[in-house]
Amino acid sequence: VNIARALILRPKLIVADEPVSMLDVSIRAEILQLMLDLKESRGLTYIFITHDLAVASYICDKIAVMYLGKIVELGETRRVIDNPYHPYTKALIAAVPEPDPSNRFRIREVPIIGEVPSAVAVPPGCRFHTRCLYAMDICKKMEPPFIEVEPGHYVACWLHVKK
Repeated sequence: VNIARALILRPKLIVADEPVSMLDVSIRAEILQLMLDLKESRGLTYIFITHDLAVASYICDKIAVMYLGKIVELGETRRVIDNPYHPYTKALIAAVPEPDPSNRFRIREVPIIGEVPSAVAVPPGCRFHTRCLYAMDICKKMEPPFIEVEPGHYVACWLHVKK
């Protein structure tokens, strides 16, 4: 119903905030396929907001990973998923359930510690430093620049800034 409402005005851009998160898995696949078909047939662009990287990798051409309101990694979806640079992106990918039964019980290390800081009192420096296993002194003091690590693939992380 919400998709039909959004299409009445023939938009070029649709902002979809967790559009399939509350749906059953069988319905979810159908809705995602419908959204892809509409994207192609109507020339739509989606800003697709989700916590589910599996869903994002299915529907998105490009992906921006955010932490506490700041983009920490940006690029073509396949590049970001296959070769993540930011520790938070790596943690999100490690947390995705493994569909292959032979790997299902393999313990995967999720490279993240602690609790999410308050969005009202964002920590100084890199917003992720309080949860990062690789945090350095500079991470606690200065926000990292957004740099291109591969053509079209950007990250905000001191681990990848050439000194």
